[in-house]
Amino acid sequence: GRRPSALEGFVRALRARDTREYNEIMIRNAVRCGARSSAPLAALLTASLLTGCGRAENPPAAAQPDTIRTIVDSIFPIEEELRRFRSAVGEETSSLGGGAPSRDALVERFVSALEAADTSAFRDMLLTRVEFAWLYYPHTRFTAPPYELAPGLLWFQIENGSSRGFGRLLERMGGRRAHAAGYTCPPEPRTEGPNRVWEDCVMHLRPPGGEPRDLELFGSILERGGVFKFVSYSNGF
Repeated sequence: GRRPSALEGFVRALRARDTREYNEIMIRNAVRCGARSSAPLAALLTASLLTGCGRAENPPAAAQPDTIRTIVDSIFPIEEELRRFRSAVGEETSSLGGGAPSRDALVERFVSALEAADTSAFRDMLLTRVEFAWLYYPHTRFTAPPYELAPGLLWFQIENGSSRGFGRLLERMGGRRAHAAGYTCPPEPRTEGPNRVWEDCVMHLRPPGGEPRDLELFGSILERGGVFKFVSYSNGF
């Protein structure tokens, strides 16, 4: 007989309140569409269900914003999504681990790890899933409209961007002198509850006899309780 469509499977999972099934359907279809589109993750998720990987930027009349918003945002309240996400994580924490005691120290450690291609050091400087669930996500703008996004989907987006960026960073710069001559971040961080977040930081690379370059080599920097970590290794590569 005919195989059920992704949308039919999604609706079935929704009616049964089977979050594992609907998450698998959403992510599977988003990844399939993501290979052919640069659209944001939320748009890919809905476009993959509604249009079979049609252009997320221009959904058909049947998939107007109100319809998309209903499908993405009406599964569970954010509080319930967070409870389920934390339950799946299985651990709890009240403070950041690893990282560095200052922003400068974190960036210096990043450069050293890059020049040594030290993957274990990179892991220690990066926000973990447990830290995301308990310390980072609850204070972000993604917990309320108009930016509301479930923690599982936001984590997927962060992890995916970080993985791609880290691979490209090591491929292009790992294991060799970076010739870093400092870095620049916005003068004021974004404050989210007990968290401070610096975005769009730029490294200044000055190779002797080479062309000066100013590159975004890492994603946001998070400070909480005197500990600094990278939220992501998404970068300009």
